Amino acid sequence: MAKSKMLFCLVLALMSALTYVFLILGVMSVGDMTPAEGVPAFFYIVPAGYAIGGLLILLKKRWLWMIGAVLNLIPIVVFYAAYAGRTDIMLSAPGLITKIAQVLLEISLIYLVVTHKRNETKDT
Repeated sequence: MAKSKMLFCLVLALMSALTYVFLILGVMSVGDMTPAEGVPAFFYIVPAGYAIGGLLILLKKRWLWMIGAVLNLIPIVVFYAAYAGRTDIMLSAPGLITKIAQVLLEISLIYLVVTHKRNETKDT
């Protein structure tokens, strides 16, 4: 059961990473963002973080899940802080895809952390 939840987390992380890569490559665009605004610098770091983090989920280490849950909040908070007044960006396909995947990933990581501890105490 936990393995399917970990794979679900991996898929969500890879979905976020792939969306950021599509933004960098210009395959997807965000609202009416002008070329002068360009792609924020952290867009080059975030996809690697999600890909590596998604794979680290499979190691079944509770402490990695906790770190991942904390780190996953950063792009969510940055996005809402930076683009709160820009509905064209907030409601764009990349904006919705990444944020839905990231929020579901956050919930799933918290679930894994909480239930993993319960499973450990039941086994002993």
